[in-house]
Amino acid sequence: MTELTHAIASTHQVFNQPPPLENYNAFHGDRMLQYWLRVFGAKWAEPRLMEFGHQVGHELLQAGFQANKHIPEFLPHDRFGHRIDQVDYHPAYHQLMQAAITAGHTHLPWTMQEPGTHVARAALAYLHNHADPGSGCPLTMTFASVPAIQTQPDVASCWLPGILSGHYDGSNKPWYEKVGLTIGMAMTEKQGGSDVRANTTVAVPVGQPGAGQLYSLLGHKWFCSAPMCDGFLMLAKVEDQLSCFLVPRWREDGSKNPIHIQRLKNKLGNRSNASAEIELRGAHGWLVGEQGRGVATIIQMVALTRYDCMIGSSALMAQAAKEAIWHTAGRSAFGRPLHLQPLMLNVLADLALEAEASLAISMRIAHALDNMQDAQQAALVRCATGIGKYWVCKRAVLQTFEAMECVGGVGYVDENVCNRLYREAPVNSIWEGSGNVQCLDLLRVLSRESDCLNALIAELEAARGRHPLYDRRLEQTLAMLVQTESLEYAARHILQHLALCWQAATLLLHGEGWIAEAFVRARLGQSSLQFGCLPEGINTQAIVERLLVRIDNRTAG
Repeated sequence: MTELTHAIASTHQVFNQPPPLENYNAFHGDRMLQYWLRVFGAKWAEPRLMEFGHQVGHELLQAGFQANKHIPEFLPHDRFGHRIDQVDYHPAYHQLMQAAITAGHTHLPWTMQEPGTHVARAALAYLHNHADPGSGCPLTMTFASVPAIQTQPDVASCWLPGILSGHYDGSNKPWYEKVGLTIGMAMTEKQGGSDVRANTTVAVPVGQPGAGQLYSLLGHKWFCSAPMCDGFLMLAKVEDQLSCFLVPRWREDGSKNPIHIQRLKNKLGNRSNASAEIELRGAHGWLVGEQGRGVATIIQMVALTRYDCMIGSSALMAQAAKEAIWHTAGRSAFGRPLHLQPLMLNVLADLALEAEASLAISMRIAHALDNMQDAQQAALVRCATGIGKYWVCKRAVLQTFEAMECVGGVGYVDENVCNRLYREAPVNSIWEGSGNVQCLDLLRVLSRESDCLNALIAELEAARGRHPLYDRRLEQTLAMLVQTESLEYAARHILQHLALCWQAATLLLHGEGWIAEAFVRARLGQSSLQFGCLPEGINTQAIVERLLVRIDNRTAG
């Protein structure tokens, strides 16, 4: 009977299951990221990224799981009944914030005078997303707030030292008592959504009116991300003119600014990050920029957060592909490693190609941000960011699902990172302007700013002659731009073609030749965008090997 019991129990031994992808250096194990970092001039940042990559693959990876398991808790009042509007986070969230800010996520391009600082900072953001995309939200907003706040020098002189300090202070106390500050944003109102002209929040001067002066805000915001940030950029109407304000959580006298949190959102993903509905009941805030120039002021922040949506989605796509490749490489099916089975190899290579093309254009924008003194690069940022934000963020939803399917049922459960990647993917497409908004914004820019259209065309034309399939698709795409009577109706179709051409052009001009060839044939030589439909003759095994993380004594250290 004992032998029978032992025989039955032995069937429960776990085999043909790989270990989790953990305890490795996320930077050293990512040859794709290393390649694009060097192409766009930030090789100098490799020691910094190696150190941060070690944290991401070890303790921060575990912190990401903890921060998503123990989600933020809203405490409207203390035990005595005082209104406190406090959100408590798990210690793992603060660990993630501390590590990212120390590494330079929020300030590197603003505080270093090296070439390629935006590229290096993009790599930091990409790696941090591997640990936890949710905490990336306040990190992104803090980084992106700087150009908008600089619009108002007197306000900037008080706030920027804390924003750029490289220190994190998650304590709940006034901003002027802290060394390190974080910044959030609250634009959306329930009646308007993306149409901020429908905002009803109003502001009146506390004393003297004018830029840099203190105002009192009355109204509401439907989405306020990271409500424990030290200050928030908001829009409110002054005499019916939409204006921008920096609204702190604490007033100058040490009292709580009346930003009343109504509730925290229960979200599909982005769970480690709190998103709140707030009421402004006479909340004090400084007018940033001129009255009536609110959109022009805050759009400087929005443009950079849209760019970070590209980086974030690129990171989700790369991590999803790496998880799928890692998992299938550790399993066998029908007598051979699963990742070498022809059909699975087709799918995995396709996921790897998509991840590389998305990272390539994200780093291309980072390179342009590093060269904003060049008018053509600045114009490219203004138009191409919307193209990338539209396309990369939408593809991430499909990519993370396909990767989860490769992993199978074990990828569907909460304990697996693939589950989180899939739930996280839609937010970057929705946040900071959904797909239609990106399309319409791009059409407005291209019609009103000829330098943007010229910069975009020059970027695409630079790759002409590199591949016949590219040349043919480029001609088709450029022809679409002159069909002015149907531009708005066909905007999504046009953006898709522009995105694919831009990805192909970036790979042809800056990528490895064999990767560029595979992408052009896969995306421009056939009509299907379904993953796993690569044409024959592509070296799928080499593409998969490029993204396969290897853990040995060197990469795990």
